[in-house]
Amino acid sequence: MLTKSFIEFLYEAAHIQRWNEHIRPMGFTELDKQAHKMMIVYVLARHEEDDHGAKINWRSLIEGGIFEFLQRNVLTDIKPTVFHEMMRVYGKELNTWVYGELRRRIPDIQEEFMHKMQRYLEDASYCPMEKKLLRAAHYLATKWEFEIIYHFNEGIYGSEDTKAIIESELEDHYDLAAVKKLALKGKSSKFIDLIGQLRFQRRWAQSPRVPETSVMGHVLLVAIMGYFCAVKLGACDERIVGDFLCGLFHDLPEVLTRDIVSPVKRSVPGLDDLIKKIEERLVAEKILPLLPYSWHEDIIYYTQNEFTNRAKVDGKIIQTTIEELNEKYNSAGFYAIDGTVLKACDNLAAFVEVWLSRRYGITSPHMEEGERSIRELYRDKIIGGIDFGRVYDEFPLN
Repeated sequence: MLTKSFIEFLYEAAHIQRWNEHIRPMGFTELDKQAHKMMIVYVLARHEEDDHGAKINWRSLIEGGIFEFLQRNVLTDIKPTVFHEMMRVYGKELNTWVYGELRRRIPDIQEEFMHKMQRYLEDASYCPMEKKLLRAAHYLATKWEFEIIYHFNEGIYGSEDTKAIIESELEDHYDLAAVKKLALKGKSSKFIDLIGQLRFQRRWAQSPRVPETSVMGHVLLVAIMGYFCAVKLGACDERIVGDFLCGLFHDLPEVLTRDIVSPVKRSVPGLDDLIKKIEERLVAEKILPLLPYSWHEDIIYYTQNEFTNRAKVDGKIIQTTIEELNEKYNSAGFYAIDGTVLKACDNLAAFVEVWLSRRYGITSPHMEEGERSIRELYRDKIIGGIDFGRVYDEFPLN
């Protein structure tokens, strides 16, 4: 499902402005909100496993987040109170329309994926814990946004009602371990605040673009593309989850370093390695202390050497090929990650960011060179059986 029509549809979320009836700063798009939500749900799910011994189906959790993102992308920015009333009264009819729109706008969308999405949205007994975690993450991401814009809108009619509704919804999730912790403004709350800053870090900062995308939105798109690539590779559930989470967190160090563009990294021999060492040190000093110790290994695994094919064997990380991942390590317990595929998804996301802006008539020498060089890099390239060259061929030359 890695096609031009699908990728363009994902990027439409970068145009959807949230809180557009409020005074607000930049950085509140639906794409960024959904990315922040998926990072928050990771925190909620890990705490639920650690503190309450919950059994989380991580693949269903990730797929639920993708389903909700696609649904929201079709329905656009409907005021939450109106959205929930519409879904309460006409949920089945609205979802049927959403499925039709997805099939119309993404002609090659897989029916198996659509059937799973329909079950998730319509069967109340399907994945109740995962749905609850995603709902809580949704309200926490919304609360994070509203706490910023509240100060701009304090005293304006309706602001206090919105505040009360958000707080009331969160009260319904206080039985979740992390929601209680976050209410106390502890370490986990600081982590969510920190990663939230990725919303305000613009990609291609030296060039004007439409739509402007942030590092936060970018990582979600890489994660979603990584998910579909992993499914196409026939990856086991653990590997699919690993690819998604690595895509989601691969740029986490940039909250501390900002986005250092590739030409700068390549400008001086050894500079890229130095930047990596600085990132590793800053992650250890600034990010890991905000998370439980038992999570540190995973965060390091997702953020260091993130674009290498790797697995864990007898407690040690080994680097290998996708072919070996398929043959030897495609089962639970190896925590395999398709790093070269994620790198291809990362570059594809960068390419589309430039291609879309240039199609809208906004360009610069940086973007022209970026589009040309990335397209050339993936000409006729197949990685793990995935024909990335064909994907680029679908995007006509600007």
